This record gives sequence, structure tokens and C-alpha cells, in this order.
Amino acid sequence: MKSKFLAFLGSALLSASIATAGGYQVNLQGQKQIGMGHVGTGLVLDQSSIFFNPGALAHLRQNGIQLGVSALTSKIAYRSLSPGISEARTDNPMGTPFQAYASYGAEESPWRFGIGVYTPYGSTVNWGNYWQGRFGLNELSLQAIYIQPTVSYRISDRFGVGAGLIISTGSVNLQRSIPLQNAFGEEGHIELDGKSKTALGFNVGVYARPIDKLSLGLTYRSKVDATVEAGDVTFRIPGAAPVAAQFTATEFDATLPLPDNITLGIGFMPTERLTIGADIQRVGWGAYKALRFDFNGIVGGQDHTEAQRNYKDSYIYRLGVQYKVNEMLTVRAGGYLDKTPVRSGYLTPETPDADSRSVSGGLTLALSEKIDLDLSFSYINKKERTDLSDKSSGVPGTYKAVAYIPGLAVNYKF
Repeated sequence: MKSKFLAFLGSALLSASIATAGGYQVNLQGQKQIGMGHVGTGLVLDQSSIFFNPGALAHLRQNGIQLGVSALTSKIAYRSLSPGISEARTDNPMGTPFQAYASYGAEESPWRFGIGVYTPYGSTVNWGNYWQGRFGLNELSLQAIYIQPTVSYRISDRFGVGAGLIISTGSVNLQRSIPLQNAFGEEGHIELDGKSKTALGFNVGVYARPIDKLSLGLTYRSKVDATVEAGDVTFRIPGAAPVAAQFTATEFDATLPLPDNITLGIGFMPTERLTIGADIQRVGWGAYKALRFDFNGIVGGQDHTEAQRNYKDSYIYRLGVQYKVNEMLTVRAGGYLDKTPVRSGYLTPETPDADSRSVSGGLTLALSEKIDLDLSFSYINKKERTDLSDKSSGVPGTYKAVAYIPGLAVNYKF
């Protein structure tokens, strides 16, 4: 039981929404880009270049502020492998990952400065208290926020560089049942609640436009170590005192890697109205080999545990198009394939990850010379996946996940 719970915790602290991206990432950092399959590294679209490519930020023509939010609805279904098939579905509340960007630079200056605040991780997974895997997970809530001050320099009309400092913070709450029961049928329960320490990383990028119809971008976002120190451990243990004596911990510590990313982007503008973009992104999940937890007391008889994860690096392939219908309306469409980093045998109920396919669309309405409204919609479908073993102390069975994500943003230019 102890190893099962603690191995679960390791994935939980890294998880975002199960249905949003492979390897727990939430790819919702710009509404224009979402409409194009989240393509943006080789393009100059708006202030969200702070996230997608700091090197492109200095090529924006205007200063601006952008505020955006997505309404994330995800559904996950489970079917057991046991005789007399058992099924379960999550009852997840709506998530609201957001993004806020602002940039400023003097009209003739090659310098541009910006700041971004966005949520690359954050969601809730709720399986309830009665499903077959309740001893692995009842509920998980995670919030992570990145703050990124950024500077960008336009070396020439065709080349730019930029960098940003990532300041990461967040919190987690997770709950699960314990296989202990009293005479009234009440089961044990455990809850962990903690806040991660402020952690630092960086985001760097270069942007080039060798010819008028072609643009290129390359970005690197560093790994960030999310560390929880003195998180709260709370037990509800039914039964006799000798059993309760096996659960004395009140605090836990853990350090978890949020992987690095490197992305190559290409933009092609065959006409003044049409833009085609493509990105290839490598996510360094190979850094997530194992996870250790240390307690200030006993959990199921031990004061620490270590669980193997053995993730592998993964790739995301994106393609999108944008067409400017007229001065008031621009439309977009796109999609991506996201390869899972989770190896066979390491599937868990909080992260039943599989290869993901996404299609999306969007548009921009120019309400005035200074104000634009962006709308997007993304549908994500993860392949059905069956895991027969429990190397990661998961719940063997068949999992299937989908997500529906409308979003909007307001842009103010000055």
C-alpha cells in the first residue's frame, strides 16, 4: 500500500490535465496558436511570443497587452481486466488555464521588454471514493504558475534573439482511500497537501526570416525542479491503535523534474493573406527516472520510498494554417500528434497517458484598431490504452481520455 500511494504521488505532482498533453504538459499558452495546432515558434503572431519564442518578440510592430483563458473539460474512462467487468469515469470539474502577456519597446528601438504569466500545469482529476482503483487515487488537484520576465533584441529586420527568466510556483492536493476498514465499513483515507518552493528556469529563442516568405524559430526551455518541503500529511485511520501506529507522518518532502523542451518552428507565407506553420518539439521526459519521498514519520511502516518511472523523451508534431479573410477577420485551423513518454507497465490512474491526436480551429475579430478578440477550440483524443502490469503501482486496465477546450483572449495594442 505505502509504495502504491507514494508512487502515485510522484506522478500527481507533475500532472496537469490527463487529457491535455503527453507527459503532463498543458499546451494552452496562446489562443491564436491553439487555433493553429499550438504552432508558434517560427511565427510572429502576438505578445505570446514571450512563451513561444522570445527571439521573435522584438519583431512585433506594436506594444500590447493580452489576456486569455481556456475552459478545459476532460473525461477519462476506465475498464478493469477482471472477470465481471468493472468500469469507472472521472467527474472532473472544468479547468481554467490562463495566459497574460505584456510587452513594450520604444518605436525605433531594437529592444523590447515583456512579461508573461501562464499556467503550464493545472487541473483536477476526480475518480470518486467508490471505484475499483480508489486505493490508488480518489482525487487530485494541481496548480502551477510560471512568471516570465523577458527581453528581446532585433539584430536586424531579419534576425532576433531573446531570453526570459522562468519563476515557477504551485500547489498540490491529493486524496486516496486506504485498504483498512472498521466494523461499520468505513475505509481509511489519506490526504497530502503542499506548496512547491519557488524554482527558477529560463526560456531562450532565436528568430530568423531569411527571405520574405520564410521564417524560422528555435527555442529552448530549461528543466525546472519542483520541490515540495514540509507538505502536510493527514490520515483518517479506522480500527485499533496498533494499525494507526503505522501512519505517524505529518510532513513530506519531494523533488520532481519538470522537463526541458526544445522546439524548431517554420513559417511559410505563400501570399500576404496565407500563413502556414509547422513545429517539432522534443520534451525531455527522459530526466524522470525515479522518484523519492521522505517523511518525518512512518507511512505504512517506512519513512521513505522510491518508485521507478523510467519515462522516455517524447516528440510533438504540429501543423497549422492562418488565413486573413479581410481587415476584420482572420481564421485558423491546425492539429498535432503528441507521442506519450509513459512506457508500458507504468500507467497510473492519475496519468493514463497515451499518444494524443488533436484538431483545432480559431479566429480573430478586429473590433477596432487597438482591440482584437481571439477565439479558439481544440479537441484532444487519446488513444485507448491497456496496461496489464503495475510496475509503477498503478491500476491495471484499459483507459481512454478526451478533452474539449474552447478559449478566448483580448488583445490591446498601443
